Amino acid sequence: MKNILIIGAGLSSTSLIQYLLKHSEKNNWKITVGDMSLESAQKKINNHPNGTALRFNLKDLEQRAEEISTADIVVSMVPASMHIIVAKECLRHRKHMLTPSYVSSEMMELDEEAKEKGLCFLNELGVDPGLDHMSAMKIIDQIKERGGKIKTFKSFCCLKIKGNL
Repeated sequence: MKNILIIGAGLSSTSLIQYLLKHSEKNNWKITVGDMSLESAQKKINNHPNGTALRFNLKDLEQRAEEISTADIVVSMVPASMHIIVAKECLRHRKHMLTPSYVSSEMMELDEEAKEKGLCFLNELGVDPGLDHMSAMKIIDQIKERGGKIKTFKSFCCLKIKGNL
């Protein structure tokens, strides 16, 4: 059984967790979701038999080492500035890592070591700045073409639009 550790159970992790759990049985995956809030992790797992929720404190060195060392793949869904902490631990324990965030200069500095260890560190795997931007702009343009005005706009991704909508 492959162990997939997802660190972070925020809004942007919902679809990922649901997808992995849905396909966990046929792929022989165990999905562990760790978050500062045990309740959030439990909600994401939703009592799935191949899912485990745990309270996870990234700053707890022992817990971080233990959980990452037992994973086959680590998916970092924490804020972008914290991916480097996860990445360094993954290097230490020779674990593959995925993250939806941009490649920072700090992450680039780990590239050679990851390659030397035969590890995949995949970054920029989210919808930002891709599908979310395109679909939002399509809707905004359609509303404007019909003479409508947007009073509010909420996105769960990082969408930056200059000027008035």
